[in-house]
Amino acid sequence: MGVRVDDGSSGRQAQPVRIGRLEALAPGQAIPFAGDRVAYVTPELANAFRSGDRLIVVQDTGDLLHVPAREHAIAGDAVGQASQAFARMGEVADSQITSFFAAFANHLEDPGIASAIWAANALDVEAAKARGRSTTRLALSDGMWRDMIAGLRVWRDAPSPRGRTVDRVEHAGWTVEQLMAPLGPVGFVFEGRPNVFTDAAGVLRGGNTVVFRIGSDALGTARAIMTHALEPALKASGLPDGAATLVDSAAHAAGWAMFADTRLALAVARGSGPAVSQLGAIARQAGTPVSLHGTGGAWMVADVSADADRFFASVFHSLDRKVCNTLNVCCIVRERADDLIPVFLEALERAGERRAGCKLHIAEADMAHLPERWRTGRTTVIRAEGPVEESLVDPIADADLGREWEWEETPEVSLKIVADAAEAVALFNALSPCFAAALISEDAAAQARFYATIDAPFVGDGFTRWVDGQYALNRPELGLSNWENGRLFARGGVLAGDGVFTVRARVRQSDLNLDRGGAPTPARRG
Repeated sequence: MGVRVDDGSSGRQAQPVRIGRLEALAPGQAIPFAGDRVAYVTPELANAFRSGDRLIVVQDTGDLLHVPAREHAIAGDAVGQASQAFARMGEVADSQITSFFAAFANHLEDPGIASAIWAANALDVEAAKARGRSTTRLALSDGMWRDMIAGLRVWRDAPSPRGRTVDRVEHAGWTVEQLMAPLGPVGFVFEGRPNVFTDAAGVLRGGNTVVFRIGSDALGTARAIMTHALEPALKASGLPDGAATLVDSAAHAAGWAMFADTRLALAVARGSGPAVSQLGAIARQAGTPVSLHGTGGAWMVADVSADADRFFASVFHSLDRKVCNTLNVCCIVRERADDLIPVFLEALERAGERRAGCKLHIAEADMAHLPERWRTGRTTVIRAEGPVEESLVDPIADADLGREWEWEETPEVSLKIVADAAEAVALFNALSPCFAAALISEDAAAQARFYATIDAPFVGDGFTRWVDGQYALNRPELGLSNWENGRLFARGGVLAGDGVFTVRARVRQSDLNLDRGGAPTPARRG
């Protein structure tokens, strides 16, 4: 049976809407989106679509996303398990959650378990290399492994946010408390980084449950972590089955299906900018709040009072490896260009000595500021597909300053000469993803102006690699939010496990005669 829709004209109602099921698609079929636009089905999509499949129409872009029935079922089953587990988490003691994190960490320290997970990761890395994929964040390292264990023990030792009083209001005869409470099942899609897998488990600290969907490159590693460490820790601590579940599919469609599931209380995505934006759009149109962690790349500005030694150290230490908080764009004020550009170039070269050479992009108008050996030099850049000989410096348009350089082993950064720090701030606010920025300046007033005008959640006065939940705040992060799509409401840029909560209100009434109309309590009959 259809539903009636008011057409807004003279009180008339439109004819009942007939609702059926999508069984097939035809090439060239028009699919409306965004209210007044149309996307057309390609022959490839029409041929692939089968009865039982789903079509997700991204209202922001008109993307037509095909979700095969199998992927929809895999994602739906994982979310269903997490939803059922959340219904039981209210009866789980905080001590059991503490035991879960302790057991998880202990399992990772077990040599036999560690060996099995590392072996799975080696196979993932080998397969990724064969496909020409980046492995810099995929490959386990001793440091990453130690951080995973340390992060789990941070959550083991952290106090539970469940039931923590946010506010208390006393009235005559009654009291209202506002208390922190679990939010619900959290859907988490992230790139192929094994360490993020354990970070995301932090949402259990607050009584939430989690559904993971990891990048296909690291799926084997994720399966090994689930089988050998996470699931045994859940069982040993008595947490409900499904409190942490894995969407066991390498297909992007499984992630789309998961984010379209209205049972999620929060959808978290981190990875490449376009993929994260698409996932966020899917969740938002399903009515699910999102926390997106996509495009990164930090900016650094050296102003007229910049100390050369501080500038050198800040550049050098911001380029040790490529992650979201790595230095991506450097701006130097024109008044100091002659003496600070050599400092910058030396720092870049020295950072390259730690890795495998270096690569510079410079605003077209500023090419003449470089020494000839830079303008004409060649270098070998390590790309995902292997070593590639390229020019040492490439000119770029100002409009491209927002591009994040996803380098493997060769530090890669952009340089721009600006009139003053205010111009650098304007470029950052207009072109960057509004993520992290640093001002190298000895002028306190300049630092204050920079902080007041830069549209970034993370602001500093030295190296940029401090932007990290575990490193800076001793809280393993689920992700670092930029402000590219608007500022977050009542939440910092670091999303950590104890930051996923809602607020409940609870009243305790001592005066039985409370009545909004002032009437006394009548005597009971009989």
